[in-house]
Amino acid sequence: MGGDCSLFLYASQEDIAESAAEAAMTEVWRIESAYSRYRVDNTLAEINRAALRGASVEVNEETAGLLDYAFACYYKSNGLFDISSGILRKAWNFTSGCLPKQDEIDLQLPLIGLDKVFWQAPKLEFSVCGMEFDFGGIGKEYAADRVADICQAMGIKSALIELGGDIRVLGPHPDGSPWQIGIRHPRNLEESIRTLHVTSGAVATSGDYERYIEIDGKRYCHILNPLTGWPAVGMSSVTVLAGQCLLAGSLATIAMLKGAAGPTWLSQLGVTHCWMDDTQHLGGNLETTSPHLTHILQLPFGHRQLL
Repeated sequence: MGGDCSLFLYASQEDIAESAAEAAMTEVWRIESAYSRYRVDNTLAEINRAALRGASVEVNEETAGLLDYAFACYYKSNGLFDISSGILRKAWNFTSGCLPKQDEIDLQLPLIGLDKVFWQAPKLEFSVCGMEFDFGGIGKEYAADRVADICQAMGIKSALIELGGDIRVLGPHPDGSPWQIGIRHPRNLEESIRTLHVTSGAVATSGDYERYIEIDGKRYCHILNPLTGWPAVGMSSVTVLAGQCLLAGSLATIAMLKGAAGPTWLSQLGVTHCWMDDTQHLGGNLETTSPHLTHILQLPFGHRQLL
């Protein structure tokens, strides 16, 4: 999941809590096993073998739901959210301390774009050889939502799931008090720019402070624009609150990629959010919303009109 993972839950009996926690962890490991790009024997690897050859492949129902969502994000973001853009890591090395050359980026750009892929469940067909999918932008958010569903089905009414910094909340603490969630300052990581009081839903943040290169005082972050091959600019951090972690995460990422236009786009969607730009100006609409954030955007997973 690319980071530390935590599960906090309440139950009336210890054995119920242990069973729910075990089921939750098993589900997270299952999803990571199926969609990690570091494995050669899973669902994603099978897709990428077909992509390498410019061939077709049929996928299972779960993967079809994720692809429906990914394609919806691609078209509604005008190509900014693209699960085929992970191939840019062949040009970008954020541990090297130097920028890639433009010709290294240009070599990857023709292999990016979901408009080059035919998708009609269950068939996925690649028209260009050498493409590659990466579910890193939706995998842990999907897993957090699945854990919430499993806990709820097992009778858990109060839980907080955190997978690599993305959070899903299932009900308040048993005494009715909200969970307190701090949003990290993108330049002073020990500080918070906001403290949220959340009783349900999801919180996801996209920022430029986890992986980046700094050259001559300018920060180049790991969130790469698939249209240009270069990092997102203008925003340092975007946090979105929504009914599902999958939705919150993708909206935050798209807003980062939209740069200065991101906050207006989120406001037009009616999404609860906050942000800090690269001049450390802080904004958003959290001040005008319910302090317990109970009236948050709820949209169905896998729906093509999601955004």
